[in-house]
Amino acid sequence: MNPRREPALWPLALFPCAALTVFFVFPFAIMLAVSFHRRVEGGFFEPAFELSNYLRFLTPFFGKILATSIGLAATAAIIVVVAAFPFSYILSRMRRRAQSVILVFILSVLSLSEVIIGFAWSTLLSRTAGVGNLFHWIGLVETPRAYTPGLVSLLLGLVYLGFPYAVLVIYPAVSRLDRELPEAARMSGASPLRAFASVTLPIMRRSITGALILVFVFTLGAYLLPQVLGRPRHWTLPVHITDQAIFQSNIPFAAAMAMFLLLVSLALVGLSLIVGNERQGAST
Repeated sequence: MNPRREPALWPLALFPCAALTVFFVFPFAIMLAVSFHRRVEGGFFEPAFELSNYLRFLTPFFGKILATSIGLAATAAIIVVVAAFPFSYILSRMRRRAQSVILVFILSVLSLSEVIIGFAWSTLLSRTAGVGNLFHWIGLVETPRAYTPGLVSLLLGLVYLGFPYAVLVIYPAVSRLDRELPEAARMSGASPLRAFASVTLPIMRRSITGALILVFVFTLGAYLLPQVLGRPRHWTLPVHITDQAIFQSNIPFAAAMAMFLLLVSLALVGLSLIVGNERQGAST
């Protein structure tokens, strides 16, 4: 009798490969080609192979935009993870029913678009209908004031945008954490802070790193929040990409900046995969 042959699995990979090619590879190739084209007056461009669009990355204009974008995304990612870790830890110690309710609420927040989040925070921090009236009513301020636009309001919006993602990354690892390990460290004479730094943090390092990278990449691509909650000096790279493409009619330079943003995001995702595989291999 002939041995039973396993069914070929390669046909199942045709659809995702085709979808990846159509929706990522082709647009990526077109954008890469346009980034080397020459701008023509009137908002058009012509085929060429020029490096001037990429050489503008070395100018103070782009350096300021890049520093603003990376600084905002990194600050928001750190704040989100610092807040999401104790929240996830406390959540994992609650009853199952309470955990389910809170997780459903967090998932519902993910359904909100950046438009809704931006205008909701803009209203909340406004002078007429915002928390300024509450602060005035309880006597914290003499007169109601607006807290937007500004850097703090923008960071609040970015933190709110990335917080659910960090919780969904950290919570599974925290819920699987053995409670006896920190207790054993404290019984051995370690302080709660030392037990956290020497036992809990190394175990959670992979999840924390993944949450940091995820929130950083996600907030790095924020487009509406910097315009609604921030000032022009707080505008990030996606905002300037749109400005160059639509208002400045410089599509080649906009394509070059989009290529840079895409490559930075892919590099960070690849870095997170490499770090995860190395730690997985070290643990085995």
